[in-house]
Amino acid sequence: MKKKIPIQDLRHGMYVSELDCHWLETPFLFQGFEIKSDEQIDEFKKYCQYVYIDTEQGYDVTAPKFRPPPGTPTAVEPSPDREIEFEVLNKFSPGHLRPPRYHDQSTLEQELTEAKGIVTETRETVFNIMDDVRLGRSVNTAAAKKVVADMVDSVIRNPDALVCLNQLKNKHEYTALHSLRVCVLALAFGRHLEFSDIELNLLGIGALLHDVGKMKVPNEVLDKPGKLTEIEFDLMKSHVPHGVSILEDTKGILPISIEVARSHHERFDGHGYAFGAKENQIGLFGSIGAIVDCYDAITSDRSYHDGMSAHDALKKMYAWRGTDFHPQLIEQFIQCMGIYPIGSVVELSTGGVGVVVSINRKRRLKPKIALVLNSDKTPFTAPKVIDLMQQAFADPGKEVEIRRVLSPGLFNINPSDFIPLGA
Repeated sequence: MKKKIPIQDLRHGMYVSELDCHWLETPFLFQGFEIKSDEQIDEFKKYCQYVYIDTEQGYDVTAPKFRPPPGTPTAVEPSPDREIEFEVLNKFSPGHLRPPRYHDQSTLEQELTEAKGIVTETRETVFNIMDDVRLGRSVNTAAAKKVVADMVDSVIRNPDALVCLNQLKNKHEYTALHSLRVCVLALAFGRHLEFSDIELNLLGIGALLHDVGKMKVPNEVLDKPGKLTEIEFDLMKSHVPHGVSILEDTKGILPISIEVARSHHERFDGHGYAFGAKENQIGLFGSIGAIVDCYDAITSDRSYHDGMSAHDALKKMYAWRGTDFHPQLIEQFIQCMGIYPIGSVVELSTGGVGVVVSINRKRRLKPKIALVLNSDKTPFTAPKVIDLMQQAFADPGKEVEIRRVLSPGLFNINPSDFIPLGA
C-alpha cells in the first residue's frame, strides 16, 4: 500500500516509491528504492517535504526502526574480483553526492571539427583492421590504440560531439561502423562512470575490436535479410570465440580489454552466449560492452529491420534490467545518454519540432535542440540550434519545455540531417 509521510518520519528499511518533486531534478537515480543510510535521508530532506512509501516492499511508519548490519547482502553475493570492479557504482547510489571527475572543456560546436577528423581516421582504421583479420593478418594494434586515444581525448573534452556524429549511419557498412559507434558509446559511458584516462583507453580498445571475430563468419550469414536458421545462428554466435582467440593472439591487447569481446552477448540472467556467463560472472567491461552493443544494434537500420528511436530503445532496455543487463549499470547508462538522447525528435511546448543535438549534464530536461519545424509544422528555412537552458528565443517569462518525444517517421525527419556538421 502506498502511504504519504512527512520527510521527518522517513526511516531505514522504508521503500520510497514517489517524491513530492520531479525525480529528474534531484540527485537520485530513480524513484523506487529502499532507504539504507542516514545520508539518503539527509539528502531527501534537501529536496522533499514529504514522500510516498510502499508498505508492501518496506517498513511502515509503525514498524521498528531498522538499520541493516554492515555487510548485509542486497543481491547475489559477488565474487571478490567482480565486487571490486563494480564498486564504481557505489558513488552513484541514491543520496550520494560528490564532485564530478570531468567537466566539459569545449562546447559541442567547438569539438565537432576535431571529432569529424577523428571519425574519418577511425573509420579507415577499422576497415583496414577488418580486412587484415579477414585475410589472416595480425591486428594493427598501434593504429587501433592511436585512434582510441584520440577518441578518449575528445570524449573527455565533450562527449556529445562524437555521440552526435554516431547518428551518421550506413546500414551497408554496419559491421565496421558498428564497431566505431560502440567504441564511442563505451567511452561516453566510461566517462560518465568517471573512469580514469587509462581505464578509458583499455575500455575503448576492447570496444573498437569487440566484433573482429565476425570476419570469420560468412558474409551471407552476416548480411542475411531474413531470420537465421539454427545452423546459421550457430555460425553467427561463433564470432565471439573467434574474436577472443584473435585478440588473445594479438600483442599489446590486455585481458581486461578482451573482456568486451568475450562478454558483449552474455546476459545477466544467463541466457546469452557464447560462454553462458551470468550475473557477477560477467565483468564490468563485459557488462558495458553488452549494453552499448545492444543499444547501437537496436537503434540502427539493418538489412532485416529498421532501427528504433533512441528514446524507445532506452525504455526497452530499462525494461530488460535484471534479465539482460546489470540493473544498476543500465540505470547509469540511461543517465549517461540522457532522458532525451542525442538524435531524439521532440515536440516543444511552443509546438515546434526539433532534434536533440546535445544533452545537459546538469539539467537533463534542458538539452540543445536543432529546430526543424515551426509551431505550424512548416520547415524552417535554415535549422538553428537553440539551448533550452538559455531560452533566449522564448517569450519573457514563458519557459519552453519538451512536450513529448516523436517518432522520426511522423514528419519524415532523419535526425542525422540536422547535426550541425558545418560547425
